[in-house]
Amino acid sequence: MARVWWVGLVVLGVGGASLGQVRIEQMPGQGPLDGVEIHGVAAGAFDEGIWQAGTLHFVPDARSPLIAPRLAGVFRNIYAPSAVDVPDGWRVFYGAWDGVHTPNDRIYSLFTADFIDLGARRTEIEHGEFTHVCNVNALRQINGTFRMICTTYPDAHGGNKPACFVSPDGERWNGSPAPHAASRKDWITIDGYPGFEHADINGMNVLLHDPEDLRADSAADGKADAYRLFFCDFKAGGHVYQALSADCCEFRYVGPCLDSRHFINDVRKFTHAGKPCYLMALHANTGALWYALSSEGMQFGSEQRMAEPLGGDDRYMVAVGWVTKGQHLLGFLYGAGPISALTRNQIFARWLQKKLVFTDANGKVTETTKALGPDRQILILGREAAEGTLEVFAEDGTTALCKPIPVKLTPQGIYRLVVPARR
Repeated sequence: MARVWWVGLVVLGVGGASLGQVRIEQMPGQGPLDGVEIHGVAAGAFDEGIWQAGTLHFVPDARSPLIAPRLAGVFRNIYAPSAVDVPDGWRVFYGAWDGVHTPNDRIYSLFTADFIDLGARRTEIEHGEFTHVCNVNALRQINGTFRMICTTYPDAHGGNKPACFVSPDGERWNGSPAPHAASRKDWITIDGYPGFEHADINGMNVLLHDPEDLRADSAADGKADAYRLFFCDFKAGGHVYQALSADCCEFRYVGPCLDSRHFINDVRKFTHAGKPCYLMALHANTGALWYALSSEGMQFGSEQRMAEPLGGDDRYMVAVGWVTKGQHLLGFLYGAGPISALTRNQIFARWLQKKLVFTDANGKVTETTKALGPDRQILILGREAAEGTLEVFAEDGTTALCKPIPVKLTPQGIYRLVVPARR
């Protein structure tokens, strides 16, 4: 039988809506030797307010990195993660050298049901006619179709160009079974973008399927522009640009949507308080990540700093991608490495979670500093039973969700936090 502690107080959530009772219950299982594992801490539905305020409680995954390159081949350098929400979990696409025998970037994927256990890896796109195919940004549409925008190198001028790969089921790409060999036939076009032939669009291409808001902004032929392409250009730095398309192959240039010298890597659309909100993620191959918000996706507000390195292993942050499940933003994956050459990268994770603070009977305060996937935290308390109170805060890290809960935590125990949904 689960052991349950109740708090019978009606409390307020981040948005001010009332909540019911918060409780923590013990579950069967084996936690860490020197503490406890607590489930049920994932972020709730997307709340634009905490992003505007910059009050975000991200917890690093205990596995650092979350995904390391395979060891079979001697070229080991992976980054550019793109996590796609699928019905039974996530399909995580990523690029570069995943333990291969030649230094040619390729696109890979793996499946995970929960970001606890990670499935087998598969090569999706071979470099084919190119030296490199990398920097993937992928999506899955309601009908099950996958689309990916990737960087290919080189073009005729020694630069990089985006290519689009489409699959009705995630098994065949542009008509051929995985791994598809990339070719110039996979390139997209951006009509109206000055100097597209000489543009260098490397690692800065993002695809968003957004049919609802774009139907009124149709091309001259009357087709709905259901796809947005966000991109940067090394030959025209200082801006993030946008183009629209009805087919994800032929885009028409719209113009700048953000003034920034940082590089765009992902954009997701959410609904908050009945209104759309677009969230952009950016990096600069340095020691920081940023985000920006927009109410309509055409112009974004000022960037805000989101994250910095945890140590030497992720000193250079070279890519970032959101992890979502429906209207929940659960965290982000990022590629990073220890050297400025940017050739020793791995994939790390940080999760947007509720904040837990344990205070023992002697007044010693312990906070959780490590996560295990998007919905679990590890609280290090030693190998003895710990009695005291547990405070629970929302994912802004400051809003209390209940009065402190009296608890006695069993060493190596597994617990579940139950927080009623906001209304």
